[in-house]
Amino acid sequence: MKKFISLFLALILSLSMFSVAMGAETSTAMDDTAKYLQKTVPSPTVASVGGEWAVIGLARGGYTVPASYYSNVVTYVKDCKGVLHERKYTEYSRVVLALTTIGKDPTNVAGYNLTKPLNDFEKTVWQGINGPIWALIALDSGNYACAQRQGYVNYILEKEISGGGWSLAGGTPDADITGMALQALSKYLDQAAVKAACDRALTWLSNNQNSDGSFSTTGKENCESTVQVLVSLCELGISLTDSRFVKNGKTVMDGLMQYYVPGGGFTHVKQAGGGNDLMSTEQGFYALVAADRAAKGKESLYRMGTSATFPDIVGHPNQGAIEALAVKGIINGMGDGSFAPNKTMTRAEYCTMVVKALELTPKANSDYSDVPASAWYAAYVGTASDYGIVNGVGGGKFDPNGTITYWQAAVMIARSAKALGFETAANADAQPQGNILRCEIAQMLYDMLKEAGKL
Repeated sequence: MKKFISLFLALILSLSMFSVAMGAETSTAMDDTAKYLQKTVPSPTVASVGGEWAVIGLARGGYTVPASYYSNVVTYVKDCKGVLHERKYTEYSRVVLALTTIGKDPTNVAGYNLTKPLNDFEKTVWQGINGPIWALIALDSGNYACAQRQGYVNYILEKEISGGGWSLAGGTPDADITGMALQALSKYLDQAAVKAACDRALTWLSNNQNSDGSFSTTGKENCESTVQVLVSLCELGISLTDSRFVKNGKTVMDGLMQYYVPGGGFTHVKQAGGGNDLMSTEQGFYALVAADRAAKGKESLYRMGTSATFPDIVGHPNQGAIEALAVKGIINGMGDGSFAPNKTMTRAEYCTMVVKALELTPKANSDYSDVPASAWYAAYVGTASDYGIVNGVGGGKFDPNGTITYWQAAVMIARSAKALGFETAANADAQPQGNILRCEIAQMLYDMLKEAGKL
C-alpha cells in the first residue's frame, strides 16, 4: 500500500499547480496598505467604497477587520428592511461576499436572508453582465443555495464577444470586465463551453497586455483593470509569471505595482506625484492579498471553505479534509446545504471526484448504455473510461448510481495512476470489505494531497 501511495503522490506532484512568488517589495506594500486602510476606513459599512472591499481584503489577508463592520451591516439591513437596493443586485453580492469572509451568515442578518434576492434571475441580470458575475462569485464563495447558477453561467457565456472577452456594453472587450467574468467562471471549467470561453478570453488578454505589464479599459491604463486580471489569474490557478502574461520582462504584478504609493495605497492612473484613490487602494490591496494567498498555497481569494455551508461536518473528525477538498472543487455537498459525511457515494460521484483530482478534461463517450449523454456525470464517466480508470459492470452498463465500495475505490485510483504511466503494486483485495463512506474518501485523498504539497 505504501508503494501505491508513493506512486499516486508522484502523479499528483506531476499535476500540481504553479507557485507564485511574492517579493519583499510586494509583501511590504501589502502590509503597508493594510495599515493605511485600517486607519482610513476605521468603521466600514455597506458601501462600494469604504466598505466591503476593504473588509474582504483585510479578512482574506489575515489582518484585523474593524469589529464595527458587522454591527453596521445589521443596522443598515434593519433600516432598509432587508432591501439593499431595488435594482442593483450587486449590492447583495458584495455584502454576501464580505460577510462570508468574516465568518458571518448572510442567510440570517437581522432575520433577513441576503442571498435570497440572488435567486431572482431577472432582477439580478437587470444591470447587465455585472449582476450575474458577482452573483456567482458571492454565491460560490460559501456554496449558498441558488437554483439560478447555471442560468448565470449561460448568461455570461451568451455575452461573450466574438474573438474572446467581455465588456459592459458589447463591442470591444474590456480588461476589467473580462477579468471579472473569468473569476466568476473559474469554478465551472468542467463545462466544455466555459473552458473554451475562458481560453479565448485569456488569449485576448495576453494579446492586449501593455508593455509594462498593466492592462487598460477603453484604451486607458488604470489600476482597477490590472487588478481584475491579476485576481482572475489567481482564481484560475495561473502563475503570474506565465509566459503569456509577461511583456518585456514585466508581469501583471509589475504592472500593478506602478500604481502603488508607499504609505498611501494606490492611484487610479499612473502619474508622477499623484494622489491615491480609495477605490483603487481597496482593489489594489485585495489583489496583493490574492497573489499572497496563491504564493502560500492557500485557497484563492473567493474560495472561503465550507464549514459554515456544511453544518453537519462541524466537529466531525474529517472536517478539515472535507473542507480542503471542497474549496478545490474536488468534492461537493448534497445540494441542500449538507455534506452527509457518513453516507456512501455512488460510482458516478466517485468517478467525478477522481477525474477532478487528476485534473483531466471531462469528455463524454458512448461506452455504457445506462450513462445518457445528458447526465451530469456523463463526461466524467466517459473520461475515466477512456483513461482505463473504470470498467463497467457487464452487459454494456456502468451502474452509475450503484454504491462505490472500498475495493472499487482502490482499483479505480490504482488504474488512474497506471493509465498515466505509473505502475502500482496496490492490492485491492487487501482493502476492507463493504462500502466506503464520503468522509473516508475525503480523508484518504486529503492525506495524499497534503503530503504532496497541494493543500
